[in-house]
Amino acid sequence: MSSDAWTLPTAQIAIEAAAILAFAVSGLIEAARKKLDPVGVCIVVGLSAFGGGTLRDILLDRRPFFWVEHSWWLWMLLGLSVLAMFFLQARHFAPTERAVQWPDAVGLGLFTAGGTELAMATGMPAIVAVLMGMMTAVFGGVLRDIVCNEIPYAFRDHRPYAVCSFAGGWVVIAADWLGLAGWVGLLAGATLATALRAMALVFDWRLPRWRTD
Repeated sequence: MSSDAWTLPTAQIAIEAAAILAFAVSGLIEAARKKLDPVGVCIVVGLSAFGGGTLRDILLDRRPFFWVEHSWWLWMLLGLSVLAMFFLQARHFAPTERAVQWPDAVGLGLFTAGGTELAMATGMPAIVAVLMGMMTAVFGGVLRDIVCNEIPYAFRDHRPYAVCSFAGGWVVIAADWLGLAGWVGLLAGATLATALRAMALVFDWRLPRWRTD
């Protein structure tokens, strides 16, 4: 794609699409683990894929929602959910969960960058834009786990997750302050958040736990 075609709106759509796929798979694994029926699987997958972005858009009063404007995504995720119920077996859970950590890290970075950029475009202050990016990246998984009656993974894993998103959001802000092209900030922010999460997984970085003794 030429530099003229790679506009900021095009980059945002591509980023949102890639992140949706990454988080949809994580929702699918959790729904399968809980042995949900087809309706439950579709809802959990949808919350994982669209929950964070939808919450961001509600708070920013932004319409239409991504999944309304691009409704073919609903058909794709419905098909993915139904097919997975036939082919995904219990023995696949552990290796699939390990494998999905990496697309999940990519989705974290992509949603962070896209959400921060969208919030900036509405004139939000820098700290609000960063928090909106973090919400976009993290809260789909939070909603998924709440529906599945689990303490959200982002809060109990102890390996940096939301912190990686927070750092990536500030890179998007810094790129804007420096006057760089919008897609450069998106790429840099997504790369940093993804790289930090990947390093947390590889090196088993841990955040401090609350101590009661």
